[in-house]
Amino acid sequence: MKAYLVLDFSVNDLPGFMPYVNAIPAHIERHGGRYIVRGVEPTVMEGDWRPPYMVILEFPARANAEAFLGDPEIQDLFAIRYATTTSKLVLVDGCT
Repeated sequence: MKAYLVLDFSVNDLPGFMPYVNAIPAHIERHGGRYIVRGVEPTVMEGDWRPPYMVILEFPARANAEAFLGDPEIQDLFAIRYATTTSKLVLVDGCT
């Protein structure tokens, strides 16, 4: 069953964030992931959720997404995202 990482974020330091932006796609792909939505400003249709930007990643299975998140080779990249953005990340399973 496919799994999705949904990231809601705002950028606090664009120059500092760019090394993450440039390097992370290769790691996503290495874990079988692909962008469904890539850093776009969403249009709010209902409610009071106002994410400045969103990313949605699709993985072939939850295990791939979890391996991506836990990959020791990319923890330094995640540290860049943590330091340069304000973000919320959720992992959800797709429908069968």
